[in-house]
Amino acid sequence: MKKSGFLFLIAFALVVAGCKKTSQYATKTHTDANGYTYETVENDPTGLRLYTLKNGMKVYLSQNSEEPKIQTFIPVRAGSVYDPSDNTGLAHYLEHMVFKGTDEIGTSDFEKEQTYLKEISDLYEKHKAEKDTEKKKEIYRKIDSVSHEASTIAIANEYDKMVSSLGAEGTNAWTWHEETVYVNKIPSNELDKWLTLEKERFSQLVLRLFHTELEAVYEEFNRSQDSDFRRANFALMDGLFPKHPYGQQTTIGVSEHLKNPSMEAIHNYFNTYYVPNNMAVILVGDLDFDETIQKVDNAFGSFKYKEVIHPERPSEVPLTNVITKEVKGPEAARVNIAFRSEGIGSEHEKYVTLIDMILNNSTAGLIDLDLNQQQKVQRAGCSTTFLNDYGMHTFYGIPKNDQSLDEVKDLILGEIEKVKKGEFEDWLIEAVINDLKLNKIRRYEYASAVAYEYVDAFVHFQDWKSRVTFLDDLKKITKDDLVKFANEFYKDNYVVVNKTQGKADDFVKVENPKITPNELNRDISSNFLTAFNKIESPELKPKFVDYEKEIQKTKTANGIEVSFIENKLNDLAQLYIIFDMGKDHNKKLSTAVGYLEYLGTDTYSPDELKKEFYKLGIDYGVSSGDDKSYLYLSGLRENLDKGLELLEHLWENAKPDQETYDKYVQKISKTREDTKANKSEIMWNGLMNYGMYGENSGLRNIYSIEELNEIQPEELTNLIKSLKNYKHRIFYYGKDLNQAITALDTKHAIPEDLLYYPEKTVYANKETGDNVFFVDYDMVQAQMMFLAKGDTFDPEKIAASTLFNTYFGSGLSSIVFQEIRESKSLAYSAFSAYSNASEKEKPNYVYAYIGTQANKIPEAIDAMMELMTNMPEAEEQFNAAKAATLKKLAAERVTKTNIFWSYERLLKRGLTKNNNEEIYNAIKDMTIDDLKVFFDNNIKGNTYDILVIGNKKDVDLNALSKLGDVKELDVDYLFNYEKPDKIKL
Repeated sequence: MKKSGFLFLIAFALVVAGCKKTSQYATKTHTDANGYTYETVENDPTGLRLYTLKNGMKVYLSQNSEEPKIQTFIPVRAGSVYDPSDNTGLAHYLEHMVFKGTDEIGTSDFEKEQTYLKEISDLYEKHKAEKDTEKKKEIYRKIDSVSHEASTIAIANEYDKMVSSLGAEGTNAWTWHEETVYVNKIPSNELDKWLTLEKERFSQLVLRLFHTELEAVYEEFNRSQDSDFRRANFALMDGLFPKHPYGQQTTIGVSEHLKNPSMEAIHNYFNTYYVPNNMAVILVGDLDFDETIQKVDNAFGSFKYKEVIHPERPSEVPLTNVITKEVKGPEAARVNIAFRSEGIGSEHEKYVTLIDMILNNSTAGLIDLDLNQQQKVQRAGCSTTFLNDYGMHTFYGIPKNDQSLDEVKDLILGEIEKVKKGEFEDWLIEAVINDLKLNKIRRYEYASAVAYEYVDAFVHFQDWKSRVTFLDDLKKITKDDLVKFANEFYKDNYVVVNKTQGKADDFVKVENPKITPNELNRDISSNFLTAFNKIESPELKPKFVDYEKEIQKTKTANGIEVSFIENKLNDLAQLYIIFDMGKDHNKKLSTAVGYLEYLGTDTYSPDELKKEFYKLGIDYGVSSGDDKSYLYLSGLRENLDKGLELLEHLWENAKPDQETYDKYVQKISKTREDTKANKSEIMWNGLMNYGMYGENSGLRNIYSIEELNEIQPEELTNLIKSLKNYKHRIFYYGKDLNQAITALDTKHAIPEDLLYYPEKTVYANKETGDNVFFVDYDMVQAQMMFLAKGDTFDPEKIAASTLFNTYFGSGLSSIVFQEIRESKSLAYSAFSAYSNASEKEKPNYVYAYIGTQANKIPEAIDAMMELMTNMPEAEEQFNAAKAATLKKLAAERVTKTNIFWSYERLLKRGLTKNNNEEIYNAIKDMTIDDLKVFFDNNIKGNTYDILVIGNKKDVDLNALSKLGDVKELDVDYLFNYEKPDKIKL
């Protein structure tokens, strides 16, 4: 998120020991004690050591000892731009297959298995070449038959089992235009085992369990069809790049190619690009440089160098006119505009980055103030993307009610014209550069963010020095330079995509292929896995935060309690004024809080107020939830007192304005309309809430638009001002507590006697069972949630439920994922969990989710219900899940502001001290019999409400009726919104 930092320069000096000129960012070469050569860049805030192994592999190492973990990435310069034109989606599909093992991992007898795999490969070549539909089906049935035989030898998910056993988090991968990147975050004591596993994983490719994974990829293709955002982006890229693969080859590929894959082509792709000089190992975290590079070399140094020639991509001719494209779909209307630029590392990148921030920095940009702050559109913004060959500056706009997309487009183009005319304040360039620096400091606190930066540099062939000095290069650009560039760059040379609401006419729907379920062979292990499990790692002992020790308590002069945690990393600070009162105490509160965003005072207009905060390098905001509200400041500690003074000024002197309020109500109305068009909101907010509460819920307890129109703006500003009269407390994270206390004593004046909170509205959870709640939505996939109300929250159940979730329902090696996706290929996404309530005296819930093609629903339901009734017991898998859970807990560290907020969550559950040690010790002693008892007592025999969203024409409602009474819910009813024809604005 782009935010503020006008006076960031002082803070940046404190963090990196002074403001350095570009000439002081020299690249230096060093040799460590073991003879390894590496490069560093002077004054690099990330502390990168960049090594190059003898085989050409790049190794990026950086230290962050905040937690005993290492963020790992293995990027390969191999993305969709290199897919053969007749095999689009190949790079992405290969990404999936790299999880399937090698001749050592994932097989009980590779010599026998490879005979089947060769036969399957040959059959796919015949299938690809065959044109007769019926003959293709016959070949596919043979593929399915042979694949089932092969699965009796294969061992599913061995890679996932091993990496999970390390206590790894975030195990995944992604493919994009120019890269495929493999992700794990591991406990630092498991580095040796991780390297052993990854060395074997990337040593060769074995395409086992191929056709079931192909179905999973096709389900992912369906998800992309169901995303209006993606479909609009495909159209935008097609317009920007009529020749280049950026626009002509989507990462997911086209349906025809996905259904006619070539295993030979995938092998060729792997052998071409998955070579050490086209790969990198990126490790950021709690590591020792000298030891780590030696270990990485021992693992990957034996990989053989192979010349890589990336194919030439076509060049695009300059755009000389406006290209307009139309996309229809059920989601909210929006307009996208994009200008094509030169690629990463170019001068264009510098200028476009600056202009992007001048237009939209989330606080004081031209779009922020002229369009969003003044509510001329529902929402608008912009962002940049820079790839190897080209980049783009992309704008989006969401219209208000009764506003055309052309109107929104013209308003956005009007803001670009202001840049071309130099109609922005002179201080803004320096401000946005300092803002970018502030954001870097915030990101560099986190190992994962630093590692992502290294991925970006590697994939785009970038010298790290150019990234370190990038912001200094921006400082050389003058306003005249920027205006001149803008006039040359922004012309009638853009692409417009109008994404309107309507029935999509380009969905590709396919038959259910009726795959024979694969054997999973859970209780069989390869020799590699057996040996892997015998490797011993150094012990990593858990550390459990002592909240009383970590959270200091004091009071202001007027008796307000202040909780304090010291920021030991940098000179940034955060201050929260917390009220234990939300919209469940006062229904108007959330409306009032939202209205404050658009108000000024007698001294400052709303625009001027935003600018003043931006100049201070301070973000501010007000938030209201169900039972808690707060005002906050975040940014430069040295300006915290001035920020507090400004916030208190707004708090005391907010000036109501009827016109602004009328626009605000219109915005709420449009937000509701957009919510109704968003399938994620319908599923995860509307249906889930209805499943838990029925009609009597906080979600449905809202003001109608007519009621909002009757509220006087003064009521809302007076409500915000009256907050100060209620009991509240302070949380401060930063340095120099005395400075914060002094600021509060002098700026935060309150009455002598504070008020208690009004009574809270309590919403009773309804009973679940024998109901099917269905919402009709135009989509290819269908989404289902099985929801059962459980017992009241009991802290004694946390340990068992944590282990159960790892073993049964969460992650790539869980029972649910293996059965639903890996064995039967019935869904792209499937998971289940026992969810402990976040509040004492509230019920826990059991849920299970499936996202799949509508024509697979009956089979998917049967498969999931069987699992939720009879838990498969696999001793080896249980032991791996137990080890994984314990290792994750041992590596977990609660740090920074999360110390305070995790303690708040603990208190909400009625607990007064950290119970993680008890959870850890309880899991250590658990057996699979204990887990079976937990399952029988808490999962088995539950009666579920089934929540479903899908296309009524495709969903088999008769199959759903076997699960309970089917009730089709109107979306307006679900959220308690008015019908559009009843809304008067």
